[in-house]
Amino acid sequence: MAKGNINVSVENIFPLIKKFLYSDHEIFLRELISNATDATLKLKHLTSIGEAKVEYGNPIIEVKIDKEGKKLHIIDQGIGMTAEEVEKYINQVAFSGAEEFLDKYKDAGKDAGIIGHFGLGFYSAFMVADKVEIITKSYKDEPAAHWTCDGSPEFTLVEADKKERGTEIILHISEDEQEFLEEARIRELLTKYNKFMPIQIKFGTKEINDPDFTPKTTKDKDGKETTEPHKQITVDDIINNPDPAWTKQPADLEDEDYKKFYRELYPMQFEEPLFNIHLNVDYPFNLTGILYFPKMTNDLNIQKDKIQLYQNQVFVTDNVEGIVPEFLTMLRGVIDSPDIPLNVSRSYLQADGNVKKISSYITRKVADKLKSLFNNNREDFEKKWDDIKIVIEYGMLSEEKFFEKADAFALYPTVDGKYYTFEELTNAIKAKQTDKDDKMVILYASNKDEQHSYIQAAKDKGYEVLLLDSPIVSHLMQKLETSKENISFARVDADHIDNLIKKDDTTISKLSDEEKTKLDELLKDVVPSEKFMVQLEAMDSSASPFMITQPEFMRRMKEMQQTGGGGMFGMGNMPEMYNLVVNTNHDLVSEILNTKTRKKQERLINQSLDLARLSQGLLKGEELTNFIKRSYDMIK
Repeated sequence: MAKGNINVSVENIFPLIKKFLYSDHEIFLRELISNATDATLKLKHLTSIGEAKVEYGNPIIEVKIDKEGKKLHIIDQGIGMTAEEVEKYINQVAFSGAEEFLDKYKDAGKDAGIIGHFGLGFYSAFMVADKVEIITKSYKDEPAAHWTCDGSPEFTLVEADKKERGTEIILHISEDEQEFLEEARIRELLTKYNKFMPIQIKFGTKEINDPDFTPKTTKDKDGKETTEPHKQITVDDIINNPDPAWTKQPADLEDEDYKKFYRELYPMQFEEPLFNIHLNVDYPFNLTGILYFPKMTNDLNIQKDKIQLYQNQVFVTDNVEGIVPEFLTMLRGVIDSPDIPLNVSRSYLQADGNVKKISSYITRKVADKLKSLFNNNREDFEKKWDDIKIVIEYGMLSEEKFFEKADAFALYPTVDGKYYTFEELTNAIKAKQTDKDDKMVILYASNKDEQHSYIQAAKDKGYEVLLLDSPIVSHLMQKLETSKENISFARVDADHIDNLIKKDDTTISKLSDEEKTKLDELLKDVVPSEKFMVQLEAMDSSASPFMITQPEFMRRMKEMQQTGGGGMFGMGNMPEMYNLVVNTNHDLVSEILNTKTRKKQERLINQSLDLARLSQGLLKGEELTNFIKRSYDMIK
């Protein structure tokens, strides 16, 4: 028997480990199972190269609860350790890591839970246990060893009579950590962290129908059939899938395999994903994974933490900011990379060179996949556009490389359901929608019903109108206007159509300058100046007499501020201002001007203004009630 002190300068390191890692204490199980997995995979490697003269077989890792004895057992059939190796790896190496950890992070607080990074995985056991035992037998022909430590720097190391190869770790769970003796809690942790570990993990047993048993059916004298019940057998409850889809080659997977894996990842998600992207790279870093595009809405507050990050099939986090480009955090799926360090703070991740390379690789891979989907089946891609556009538009705004690649697949739908790429759009509208200053004006609507009359006015001129309704479209248009040459976007209700695309030919007003001045003064007297800027325009006599518009710049800045950005202009605090465009060539306007009584003039102006407001959805509450009553009175 050997007794001794672990060689550390800190008098009692265990309370310090507990204190610093307390917020994350549940990860002890992940760490111990990761160690057991490593030990098993090392044995597999040594047997494959002939260095270990033992049979590898089909090893498992077993987790057992002894509630009465207040113990938790983690048992593997891996490489095992000799007494000499226990002395080296447990007493020396891990503790030097512990000291380095304390030295570096004693002032850093919770953000520095770097356990595995410092070889501290095994010692995380002391966060939940008063005493820890290791009973281990090496694959080499040497006696088994039994190491015990009660959380002080003292340990005992004796020979054990263990006959099977591998390691058993016994945790004597401390009084304030009894939750880790509950089956439901352990099952929850195994499912969370170890669901896809590469070695089978057994946790208890379960009853299943015997696959080799065929129930007999018999008939009684009345001809009534009775089938005997299924024979039940007890089998190991293996709680993980050691061969998840992302570890396989894309060529070996069918569409149904990807969908099945999606259901495995998100059992409560009932909608199928639209498509997936299989990531598989081994240079300049290792990365595998599958990303799924779910059906998207226009809601930017969509739950983001749906991509799971793994390191060698061990779950690390579902907060992948800094690893996955922000616009892709709306996707779902799995990313696995041994080059992403386990248990590191987010600030560390964001500064890590490998992580930055991974982020730009994922961006490129997603862009390439979208391009191939578009090229291979454009019709299907167009059908899915509304469900994926928010991700693509966000990517175009936030990632320059993605913006450049998106020209090949980003779509611009029209109010009539046609879809253009940017190049196709400019070719289609160039001839008609270029103004007198040689600038191409791209017209768009955000709501087909609310802006119907404006859309119709544009169509009557032979103009194409896009339907752009996502919450970030104002930002995107700003980006396109600064990136592409000689184009501008204008919403169809931003002004009269002839002002949105100004041509050389101007319509002559039927009113003299004197009449226009008189009309202007009359309107400014009656129309509330805090809400409307009056604008007299000579238009076609068939165009509306009164039209309400909102200047493109003002409205766009307000929209941008509402979805982040544009705040420097302070638009968010400004009252809503609209233009009231009055068509001086319309018969009603001439009638208003020539009406003898001031009272009737005011009535005609208010009724016309309210009709224009009604068409823009601006007439509400008491004003709408009064308008309806007044309209009925006029009918009478």
